Amino acid sequence: MPSSRRIDCPGSTHGVGHLLLQFLRYHITLLLVFIVGLSGCASYKTTKREHPPLPSYPEEKLERNDFFFSSDEDVIGRLTIIKIEEGDSLPDIARHFSLGINAVSAANPEIDLWVPKAGDRLLLPTSFTLPDAPRSGIVINLATMRLFHFRGGGKVSTYPIGVGTKERSSPLGQMYVKRKKVRPTWFVPASIAEDHRKKGDPLPATVPPGPLNPLGDYALYLSKSGYLIHGTNKPASIGLRATNGCIRLYPEDIKKLYENAPLRTPVTIVNRPYLIGKRDGVVYLEAHTPDKDVGRAATERLYAKLKDIEKKSGRTLDWSKVRAVVAEAKGIPVPILEISQGSVQRIGEIVEVSRPPKLYGKPEIPELRNDAWYVLAARLRDKKDAQRLAAIINHQGPPIPARVISTNDIHRVIAGPFNDVAEAKEAAKRLKFDLEIDGVLVEPVMQK
Repeated sequence: MPSSRRIDCPGSTHGVGHLLLQFLRYHITLLLVFIVGLSGCASYKTTKREHPPLPSYPEEKLERNDFFFSSDEDVIGRLTIIKIEEGDSLPDIARHFSLGINAVSAANPEIDLWVPKAGDRLLLPTSFTLPDAPRSGIVINLATMRLFHFRGGGKVSTYPIGVGTKERSSPLGQMYVKRKKVRPTWFVPASIAEDHRKKGDPLPATVPPGPLNPLGDYALYLSKSGYLIHGTNKPASIGLRATNGCIRLYPEDIKKLYENAPLRTPVTIVNRPYLIGKRDGVVYLEAHTPDKDVGRAATERLYAKLKDIEKKSGRTLDWSKVRAVVAEAKGIPVPILEISQGSVQRIGEIVEVSRPPKLYGKPEIPELRNDAWYVLAARLRDKKDAQRLAAIINHQGPPIPARVISTNDIHRVIAGPFNDVAEAKEAAKRLKFDLEIDGVLVEPVMQK
């Protein structure tokens, strides 16, 4: 990390929409992976035709962040199914259930990220394997994009995170919370300022608290200079490699972490794509797609650990099943070995929750107004493509409202309403910078 870098690295050169487009293209390749069913440890499928009736569970009682665990347990939570409704998007469902978009997409590679089919059942990966690290203070696993806050007494709180890009990665190792700040000011690092200048989007030297501040409302400054754990004004980036090295959380999650993590809280950052855990006499394997530079070594360590478990337990693993879990990399704990006789009945419990009446944080689109300005973002012939683009624009940060207006076979993606031409021009500028969209200003039908 260059020594000239100042506090924080909240965003990459491109906006969250550009990153989400790249993320979507990458995960389409997951559809080519052969899905192998595991006897007694099923490879979970999620459409309404394939999944049998499940036990129902009240949505408001579902554990999202806070769990208790015993010293001999490594797996917490339970997997959940939710039925998709018209107008839902995976980022909105992910935020409501305190999950990253990476986790929801990896667990459901066959479901459209932005325009999922109403009626399909979505698997929520609300079960987690605790990382192989000291269970003290804050532990961050970059591979799973998840933060664990061990609070003593067998209690752990866990939150999804956004992490550094490949070019500007988050650091590994031991550090601690050095100071904390409510409504922090962002001092723009020289490297980020230069990136924006090259793109024609110059930044001020400092950004005060408010909706334009990428640090959000709470920040924990780490002892490793230049790195923070902070909030965000781009919630759809949680679960993406979207920062310049810092760790970002949903606004509602960083508030809880800020309140519960005192100064000097130890922070350990690891990169563990493969996690082995035990619960109720069963061994689970949770696999995530590893970085290329650590993939082979991580796989070798995984197989060595599994062979050791096999030797100590006196039981034989089905290695074809293990390889299938690794290949799928769905990011959910999958049972691979029963150690205690009779524990098979408790394996892989899944519950179904009703879709809540309102998803927390879902963007709200203002009504059309004749006296407002708009930006025409695109004219498309495919309605689903138009809906997908409108959803991506809606999830910019700060939000840019967008909708699809269809006439015959043409589907227009319209951003707005905006109160005046200055607001419309600013939105058009952000669309150009974040999504490489050349928007066209649309004047009011009737002047105020």
